Amino acid sequence: MTSQPALRLLSLGAGVQSTTLLLLAAEGRLPGLDGAIFADTGWEPAAVYTHLDRLEREVAQPAGIPIYRVSVGNIRNDALDPEHRFASMPLFVKNPDGGDGMTRRQCTSEYKLKPIKRQARQLLGYPHPTPVPRGVYAEQWIGISRDEIGRAKDSGIGYLKSEHPLLHLDGAADGRGGWTRTDCMRYLRSRGWKSTPKSACVGCPFHGNAQWRQLRDEHPDEWADAVDFDHAIRSGNARGNANGKPLLGEAYLHRSRLPLDQAPIDRVTAHEWASKQTDVFGQIADAELEEGDPDGCSPWTCRSGQPVTAETER
Repeated sequence: MTSQPALRLLSLGAGVQSTTLLLLAAEGRLPGLDGAIFADTGWEPAAVYTHLDRLEREVAQPAGIPIYRVSVGNIRNDALDPEHRFASMPLFVKNPDGGDGMTRRQCTSEYKLKPIKRQARQLLGYPHPTPVPRGVYAEQWIGISRDEIGRAKDSGIGYLKSEHPLLHLDGAADGRGGWTRTDCMRYLRSRGWKSTPKSACVGCPFHGNAQWRQLRDEHPDEWADAVDFDHAIRSGNARGNANGKPLLGEAYLHRSRLPLDQAPIDRVTAHEWASKQTDVFGQIADAELEEGDPDGCSPWTCRSGQPVTAETER
């Protein structure tokens, strides 16, 4: 591998950490970026698209950083289309014998990683199926903060070498090396970015109760959309049913394995109570990481563990 990357790219999820990296690069506190790649599942909350538009308009364009919005389709529509091959979501399943299961998680690989890798190859000048020469690679920034250092891994792809700049920054509030999520949030507030949305599908099964409540109480249209989808996938995706391979059991978006509009989302978990605590600076403490995915779907280091293959699938 060469000593210098051909390109420096940001995997832009539009959440707290990746937004921080984009602002730091635009300010010149980090090396310049050749681009940022946002993988769009087609079912992001409206707030994410609004946030992304603002980032592009106020930060990326003035700094000369192009944002590439890439997609392989709309994950919601694909799941309900009997003619479309669907990469399954990690749905919670109630088995016929009363046991619990989950469907395989393929959505991150298909709807996030696949379009990012395709765009990176194009930017390097070697679109598929042209092989990327040995030693030619793009440095890819991933927004991993110190409090989640265990998620900092290499991509395992020769032409995409992962870097985690937040782990090497000075100036953390506690005087230690590397920035935490709280440091990132404090920095964003100081730059006028008080609120940063979670980049995850409207109906992501890895939402915690607080996220489902927020959707219900603050975004009724998106909540209704998720409820409709939850009912529609009770027997699995449409193509499987059309091909005579229905799910052996019932699928749900909520971990309780109840219909979303009946699920106990008003139950406040211990993690959520902890999130209400504040640190000495009056900011949200690191303990804010609630049940579920705190910052949305991270393409390279999903917070929600390894895929689980359900025995309920044929």
